[in-house]
Amino acid sequence: MYKKKKWLAVLVICLILVTVFSITAFAASGDVAGAIENTWNAAKTQIKQVVNNVVFPVIDLILAVLFFAKIAMAYMDYRKHGQFEFTAPAILFACLVFSLSAPLYVWSIIGM
Repeated sequence: MYKKKKWLAVLVICLILVTVFSITAFAASGDVAGAIENTWNAAKTQIKQVVNNVVFPVIDLILAVLFFAKIAMAYMDYRKHGQFEFTAPAILFACLVFSLSAPLYVWSIIGM
């Protein structure tokens, strides 16, 4: 019973602190669309740079590792069963080519 009251008191104190120290943000003259558009225009180049330099290379690396691992596993299956399954390596290769070439055209599709 005491533990429940203690946690309730801590919760109430935290709620009061958050309420007291929070700041309400309003768009200038009620133009929410303009505020969002200005924020997007300011961050657009940074977003594009992060995606080009971090996100796409990470995806490429993951797909390349999966592709080569799947090629090795398909080769082992070929040695064991005498039949080469090329569907999964082909799909991974197509995804790898797609992700490697994505920075060339993805920004024109999005409109950046």
